[in-house]
Amino acid sequence: MFYIFKGTNKDTTRMNEGIRAREVRVVSDDGEQYGVLTLKEALEKAQEAGMDLVEISPNANPPVCKIMDYGKFKYEKTKKDKENKKKQKQVVTKEMRVKPHIDTHDRDTKIAQIEKFLEKEYKIKISLRLAGRQKLYADQGIKVLDELADHFKDKAIIEKKYGKDQIQKFVLLSPKK
Repeated sequence: MFYIFKGTNKDTTRMNEGIRAREVRVVSDDGEQYGVLTLKEALEKAQEAGMDLVEISPNANPPVCKIMDYGKFKYEKTKKDKENKKKQKQVVTKEMRVKPHIDTHDRDTKIAQIEKFLEKEYKIKISLRLAGRQKLYADQGIKVLDELADHFKDKAIIEKKYGKDQIQKFVLLSPKK
């Protein structure tokens, strides 16, 4: 019988009786160093202070443990993580596909859509789609990509352009800031 566990976000920080080392280097909550103590002595110091003994650096020799209020530490850490997540900006990439034989009206429609995406500060990948015999006219498709890239050269930065050896031809545009 197999069990599949989905939750891998489990906190692996060892504390109090969960610490496995015999001797640990102990630091107090205010930064005062007690030096290398046995685990039993370190746990007694933590109990006297009414706090937890938390393993900060398990790979050190001997492991470094800090006397602190673990609940408060964990709360502040989650609060800080949420704040950092709010500050992050997520990059959205939209893809537009074009064919070598595209009509002018269809090209104007795609240009209008790309302009809307650039206003919303999305990255746009304009890719060339070749099917069947259109592969013979890849140079015409590259002309279409070049025309679109030239149309947006003052509104967007051309990050990547198709390579000579690449099978898939595309242009990656990002908005100017």
